[in-house]
Amino acid sequence: MTCCEPCFSQRQGAACMVISRSSKSDICRRRVNACVDVVLSGVKLLQALGLSPRSGRDHAVLHSRRDLEEAFVHFLGQGAAAERFFSDKETFHDIAHVASEFSGAQHYVGGNAALIGQKFAANSDLKVLLCGPVGPKLHELLDDNVFVPPESLQEVDEFHLILEYQAGEEWGQFKAPHANRFIFSHDLSNGAMNMLEVFVSSLEEFQPDLVVLSGLHMMEGQSKELQKKRLLEVVTSIADIPTGVPVHLELASMTNRELMSSIVQQQVFPAVTSLGLNEQELLFLSQSASGPHASLSSWNGVPDVGMVSDILFWILKEHGRSKGRASDLTRVHFHTLVYHILATVDGHWANQLAAVAAGARVAGTQACATETIDASRVSLRAPREFMTSHSEAGSRIVLNPIEPVVEWHREGISFYFTPVLVCKDPVRTVGLGDAISAEGLFYSEVHPQS
Repeated sequence: MTCCEPCFSQRQGAACMVISRSSKSDICRRRVNACVDVVLSGVKLLQALGLSPRSGRDHAVLHSRRDLEEAFVHFLGQGAAAERFFSDKETFHDIAHVASEFSGAQHYVGGNAALIGQKFAANSDLKVLLCGPVGPKLHELLDDNVFVPPESLQEVDEFHLILEYQAGEEWGQFKAPHANRFIFSHDLSNGAMNMLEVFVSSLEEFQPDLVVLSGLHMMEGQSKELQKKRLLEVVTSIADIPTGVPVHLELASMTNRELMSSIVQQQVFPAVTSLGLNEQELLFLSQSASGPHASLSSWNGVPDVGMVSDILFWILKEHGRSKGRASDLTRVHFHTLVYHILATVDGHWANQLAAVAAGARVAGTQACATETIDASRVSLRAPREFMTSHSEAGSRIVLNPIEPVVEWHREGISFYFTPVLVCKDPVRTVGLGDAISAEGLFYSEVHPQS
């Protein structure tokens, strides 16, 4: 796959995504959430904790070590990514201590916003302001191009434990069909959106060209009253962003349907310009808000392209911008292991063919930890042909290896599909979705609102 020049850069003298308000280099801004990721083998950690695989079972919230073991093997058996809140503070800190000291454990920048910020900060032309709870270890790990306001600094880091497993890895009777990771934390700072006020107060001085919002999934550890209060404050904060500055919302794994429905219904979706999400988040969103294929309990293997396309179409038709609806939402970037789709409302975005191709390319290189795609280390697992819809008479697409990005249109919405060259033996799976969203945004060109 080949990609044209990135849009969000200084290579042609000005930002292609949004023109900078000053003569300085382009500025992007990202916000909640931020933490330190402790990455290690999930099976080895649970064995060290004296746990053994019995029966797999999903838990919306983890209350004990046994809940952790059951949820981990449940998702390991599916090869699916998931993230859960651990309610017991003392037990979580005991597990986190064991994990941090574990042989082979690695510490990385964590949190969707911080990870996307790190990806952007690798470009020397871009400056990033991170408004999230930043402890000493995280501050040490951040790129020099990431600026943290003093109000965001705190004495203790928020730790997220990333339990990774490899394709084919076995534990008891459970075997992982794909490499992936299970994330859990007892993170109250991000969940309470404690940096919301810092974010708002920094807007005028920093003059952002792009805002990235994340961390709404962390609210699952909060009371319903606080969730409702904070969501309203999020919408108010977005309203304070200068007109014309695109706002990207990165979703993450959730289990609370009422919270997800509130995010969709309480004006959060119409307030943002762009969404990023994976297959689990997409289906859960549809289930929570009575969208297409909501009766499907889970994906059976590779998510069906036509079903995914139907849900993306519904998101933009029901909650996106139109002549009769005051909404800013015009773009959704969907990513799953073997393919990506970008869906956009016509007339608001350009360069999306390059954007979706760039997202697929970074998925292969980052997972394998290579600078370029190494053909010997990747495989093509995407469907070679598919229907573009199951809700209406969609067309049948047959992939052409010479032109792997496929485009189709439906009632004023354009879809861009590309397969992914999947790393056979990934070095690291965590943060891939954030890298994909960042790369897609970097190559995307947004048209001024009209």
